Order: sequence, then structure tokens, then C-alpha cells
Amino acid sequence: MNKARGLCVLDVDGTLIEEEVIDLLGKEAECEEEVALLTAQAMRGELDFEASLKKRVSLLKGLSINVFDKIYHELHLSKNAAQFIKVLQKNRIEVGLVSGGFTTIVERLAKDLGISLYIANQLEIRDGQLTGNLIGHIISREVKEKTLLSWAKELEVPFEKTIAIGDGANDLKMLKSAGLGIAFCAKDIVKKEINLQVDERDFGKVLEMIDFL
Repeated sequence: MNKARGLCVLDVDGTLIEEEVIDLLGKEAECEEEVALLTAQAMRGELDFEASLKKRVSLLKGLSINVFDKIYHELHLSKNAAQFIKVLQKNRIEVGLVSGGFTTIVERLAKDLGISLYIANQLEIRDGQLTGNLIGHIISREVKEKTLLSWAKELEVPFEKTIAIGDGANDLKMLKSAGLGIAFCAKDIVKKEINLQVDERDFGKVLEMIDFL
């Protein structure tokens, strides 16, 4: 097995994919406006991410898990995202997904994209329905940063060969910790603190920024 030369950690909702999965779940649970507002405020850093997420998940109580298959087929990868991942993997740069979204979706995305490293929030399910609760640790900005550092250590990847890409306030810590932090179609709070920015939803533009391929 070839040793990894680098590590690229991607946020999922709003970065790898165009949509925010929780907003789509909110639509299915008929509380779309309230959920979308809370999401937008959290991503802009106006609300505590953890408290906001718990509130949004509580609004999904009673939703059937069958909606996840429908939602998965409504998702759109950002332009050139799949090709971007293939180029990195071909160049022995390991790709990982860190998401404030949900394992039910992220696990499937990872599998379809040939990615073995991923972490996301776990929804509690009982009798085929969401309970409105989460299980285990919440993937906060601190957890995203720790995950980037922990994967780099496990893979024995030098710090300067780590890349983090994200769009929201909960991505800030990992973007600052990575050797190369890229704000991708990011919220203003992220743009203020991260110098490298891609404002066009196109991972081809991100590829141009990576000088160790």
C-alpha cells in the first residue's frame, strides 16, 4: 500500500454538495423556513452551532427514515468535485469528509466517491422514525479541527501537506489549522479570516491552488 503524500479534508453541506441536507429534511418535516433560518444563522456564526443543530434536529421528530433515500437523489455535487477527488487520490492525497450533517447521507456519499475517512452526526432512530435527538458527539468546529489533526497523524502526513476546505463558521478552526485552508463559496465570517478563497462553485479552481500535486 502506497503511503499517503497528503490529506484533504472536505466539509460536506454547502461545500462538497450544493445543498444543506438538514434544510431538505426540514422541507420533508414541513418546517422548512424555521430550519433554513437556523442553518443560515449558524453558518454565519450568529448562533452557537451545537445548540442550533439540536434545535433543528428536534423539529424533525417523527420523520420517516425513508426520506433519506429521496433526499440523497436530490443532492448535487459541486462542479468538478468528483474529478477533484479522483485527481487527489491518484496523487496519493487521502480525502476525508467532516460534516455537521448526518452519517445516513455522508456515509453514502463517501462510499460512492471511494472515500474511506468520514465523520458526521448520528441521528437517533426508533421504529423507523427520527426521535428528534442526536447520539454521541456533535461534530462541532473543535471536533472538525481535531479530526483533521488526528487523521494527519494516523496517516503520517506532514502538517504542511494538509488541506481543509469549507464554507461555514463551524469550519473555521480546521481551515486555520490546515497547511492550506480554502474558503469555498464561504460565508462572510469565513472570508474575513481565511485568505485563500474560491467564490465560484467549481472544484477545478481549488485544484489550481494545490501546489504539491
